Amino acid sequence: MEKPFQRQLFLLLKIAAASVFTGRAYQHLFWDAPYREMLWDDQIMPAIIEAVTPWTWHEYVTNLAVDEVYTKWMVGIGVFYVVLALACVFYENLPRWVRWPIWLGMAGQVILALLYMKEYFLSLGQFFEYALQFCAPAFLVAYFSKKEITPRLLFSMKVATALTFACHGLYAVNFYPRPGNFTGMTMQILYCSESFAVNLLTMAGWLDFAVSVGIFLPKKWAKWFLLYAVFWGFATSVARLWGNFTGIFRSKVCMNGGIRWSIACHMG
Repeated sequence: MEKPFQRQLFLLLKIAAASVFTGRAYQHLFWDAPYREMLWDDQIMPAIIEAVTPWTWHEYVTNLAVDEVYTKWMVGIGVFYVVLALACVFYENLPRWVRWPIWLGMAGQVILALLYMKEYFLSLGQFFEYALQFCAPAFLVAYFSKKEITPRLLFSMKVATALTFACHGLYAVNFYPRPGNFTGMTMQILYCSESFAVNLLTMAGWLDFAVSVGIFLPKKWAKWFLLYAVFWGFATSVARLWGNFTGIFRSKVCMNGGIRWSIACHMG
C-alpha cells in the first residue's frame, strides 16, 4: 500500500511539472518566446533559408506570411503545453503510450533554455538557471517508474536545485551583468534606494550559493537550506508579479489588506 508521504511527494512532483508546462503555455499563448533569436538570426539563418526556401534572406524577414505562420506556431506550442500540463496532473491514470509526449515537452524546455542562453550572450549560467524547470517532468517520470525516491533521483534533484540557485546567484552578485530589472524591481517593491537594493541582491546571491552547497549536507542541516530555498523561490516568484502591477493596483491591495501604505504605493 502506498504510504501517505509517497502520495504527497508524487502530488508535489505532479504540481511542479504541471506548473512548468502551464507557465510556458501562458507564455506561448499570450506573450512570446525567444525563437526569433534563432529564426531571424542574420548570422546563422540566411544560408539555411536560401537553401531550403525559394526566398532570399531579405524576402524571408520581410514576408508577413512568415510572421503569421510563426504566430500560429506559437499558439500550437501553447496548446501542446496545456495538454502536457493536464497529462502531468492525471499522469498515473494515463496509458503508457500517452505519457511519452512529456519527454517532448522536456526537450522543449531545454531548447528554450538554450535560446535564452543565446539571448544572454551564451552565458552558461543562463542555461543552467532553468535546470529545475526542464528537469521537473523527468523527476515526475522517474519517481512514478520506481514508486520511491531512489538515491540517484534524490541526488539528481539536489544537483538541479543547486544549479538553479547558483546560476541565479551569479546574476545577483553581478558575476554576469546584473539585469537592470532586478535592481529596479527591488527598489519598486521595497521603496528603497539603489544602493540598498544592490546590497540586498548581493547578499541574496551569496545565500543562493549557500543553498547550492547546504542541500548536500547531512539531513539535519540540509533541511534548513531547503526551507530557505522554498521561501526564497516563492518570494522571488511573487516579486515578479507584484513588481509589475501598477501603483494604483498595489494601493488598492494594500488598503484592502488593512495596511496603510497608500501614499508609498502610489509613489511606486
